[in-house]
Amino acid sequence: MARLLLTNVKQLVNVREQWPVLRGKELALLPCIDNAFLLIEDDTIAAYGPMEQLPSINRSLPADTIDATGKLVLPAWCDSHTHIVFAASRENEFIDKLKGLSYAEIAAKGGGILNSARKLNDATEDELFNMAWERLTALSRLGTGAIEIKSGYGLTVAGELKMLRVIKKLRERSPLTIRATFLGAHTYPVEYKDNHQAYIDLIIQEMLPVIAREKLADYIDVFCETGFFSAAETETICRAGIQHGLKPKIHANQLNLSGGVQAGVAAGAISVDHLETMDEDAISTLAGSSTIGTLLPTAAFFLRMPFQPARALIDAGCAIALASDYNPGSSPSGNMNLVVNMSCIQMKMLPEEAINAATLNGAWAMECADELGSISIGKKASIILTQPVPSLAYLPYAFGSNLIDKVMIKGEWVQ
Repeated sequence: MARLLLTNVKQLVNVREQWPVLRGKELALLPCIDNAFLLIEDDTIAAYGPMEQLPSINRSLPADTIDATGKLVLPAWCDSHTHIVFAASRENEFIDKLKGLSYAEIAAKGGGILNSARKLNDATEDELFNMAWERLTALSRLGTGAIEIKSGYGLTVAGELKMLRVIKKLRERSPLTIRATFLGAHTYPVEYKDNHQAYIDLIIQEMLPVIAREKLADYIDVFCETGFFSAAETETICRAGIQHGLKPKIHANQLNLSGGVQAGVAAGAISVDHLETMDEDAISTLAGSSTIGTLLPTAAFFLRMPFQPARALIDAGCAIALASDYNPGSSPSGNMNLVVNMSCIQMKMLPEEAINAATLNGAWAMECADELGSISIGKKASIILTQPVPSLAYLPYAFGSNLIDKVMIKGEWVQ
């Protein structure tokens, strides 16, 4: 059995014997141990505690020991909302945004999701896999240990299945914990813009049966938004997904009060994501449910939209997660360190709240909290070892610095 011992850890962060989903004031409670040790056996957290308790651990000390003086150890980030399988970047649209064009105006001239769909359908499965593998590897070096990946740039039966098969291959080959989400209802293809029901029928009758048969997805997602899928259409698609064993996760309330939060809660969604546009009813509906509200601050930043009302959501008792929304159009970065930084700086989340939301609650939003999201005995050893830092608060404070020394995914250091 391979053993690794980290000693003199300045602070062992998010240490828990129990790991319930956190909501409201609980998000600000981040249990830590100062001057700690952490023992890893193979791919699993085996023991931890204050350094003075190390001699009482009834195990022979491993040959491999790391002195972590001055450094923090955190659970790896759990990024529960991404679109990292795509064929090309969209920096030309970035220029259009700088010139003043809106998201809707760019979409109207063939940009946006439809642009990515054209390029994706022209790419081979191997090309998509290789590009996504490079992105995934880069994200692991930035501390991401679990990630959800959506389809949604195919918008044809062949294209959506191609994306999901790429995600399945990533899942089989990567050490990261990966969840797959079917987002065929991302937008309406041009040929269905005047016949929404025909595209919904295509999703339900032709895509979902194959996805279920080949076990290509864990979740079903719908972009519930004005000009995209209505709340009623969202509920119809979610019900069909549920019948095929897929649990709902909803793109909700990004651009308008779309009813996506209410539709998601009614469907028993694991999470409703975005939430830039919220009113009292949407907030109270989310707070009164078991659904997690996933905030994507880098998307709001990139689109120059108002940031999500994190404080109002937390104060109302909502369960909040943070994710990157990594995609080529509205959030071309999967850096969860930046997500945490931005959540503190722009959404006034406390460092403790942001770290909990990006680790434990992110794990809950992917249903992998039994393995990841906290420093707990028996969980997988997916951790971040920081550079020497003066305090936990320094991580979001020093937003332009790479403060990661090493990242471990399931017992193996990322090279």
